[in-house]
Amino acid sequence: MPLKTETMEEPSLNLTPMIDIVFLLIIFFMVGTQFADLERQYDVSLPTVADAPPLSAMPDEIVVNVSRGGGIVVAGRPRTLQQLETDLRQAQKRFADQVVLVRGDGRVEYQHVMDVLATCRRAKIHNLSLGNRLKREGGT
Repeated sequence: MPLKTETMEEPSLNLTPMIDIVFLLIIFFMVGTQFADLERQYDVSLPTVADAPPLSAMPDEIVVNVSRGGGIVVAGRPRTLQQLETDLRQAQKRFADQVVLVRGDGRVEYQHVMDVLATCRRAKIHNLSLGNRLKREGGT
């Protein structure tokens, strides 16, 4: 009895659908990049403003120095409590979370520092800090 031997078919991989998909993806991305350029073709004249606050950077802290005699100095300029309040109100309007650092002389009367803190509170400044130095061991 002769055995019938059939040749086994080799498995094959049909690449046609995969090539079609690759070509469709290439066409899709080519068309998508064309839409991005269409927005730039319109000549738009942007409006200008005279007083625009910066959008990304926070303003520097305002340093209020209180001298031993009770004098107040901000940015190198002597200020009264009323002038300080006006400056702080303007700063608070420009940036709601304005930071104020109060640096009082170590021998200043406590009342002078409290007057500056009360002025900050009236100007609606909520982000306050008091300046100090670390005492070194074995020294001053």
